[in-house]
Amino acid sequence: MLVEGVIAVGAGVIAHSLALTGFGIDSFIELFSAAVVLHRLLERTADEERGSLTGGERRASRMVGWALYALIAYIVLAAGAGLLFGLRPQASPVGIGLSVASIVVMAILWRWRLTLADRLGSPALRADAACSVVCLYMAGATLVGLVLNGAFGLWWADPLAGLALIWWIRGEANEALEAG
Repeated sequence: MLVEGVIAVGAGVIAHSLALTGFGIDSFIELFSAAVVLHRLLERTADEERGSLTGGERRASRMVGWALYALIAYIVLAAGAGLLFGLRPQASPVGIGLSVASIVVMAILWRWRLTLADRLGSPALRADAACSVVCLYMAGATLVGLVLNGAFGLWWADPLAGLALIWWIRGEANEALEAG
């Protein structure tokens, strides 16, 4: 996720691609969330196995939720400005390649996390596996926007793809805030 985030944000900024930049920022937020889940798996107690979160995990979950809502605000403002002022992103072959690779990797990671969650009986890991599915959908939406812009010159597809990401980001944000 770290490599994905760095490449996506870098390529998104260079190409002025809202969808790619938003996808990359979400990768960093997901990395933080995965670290919290890993910490929980390594240090779980009997209470935690029954589903209760520690105070630190509640705060971390709320931080993730609010960070995701901040990402939504950024996407809405940037997409609105881009569409209103006709800001045209450039084609991003790196972004297209990254999106394709993310789709493949996230599909494999999702299945692996589900299998591991079942073997460990871990609801936290099962919830984290759901994040892989969200990332899979987000990579697909980003890919569509990048391909429509790069191959067909439909510059408005990129900010629309960015706006499409909000559907999945909102779900992640709500889940993080409810868990906190």
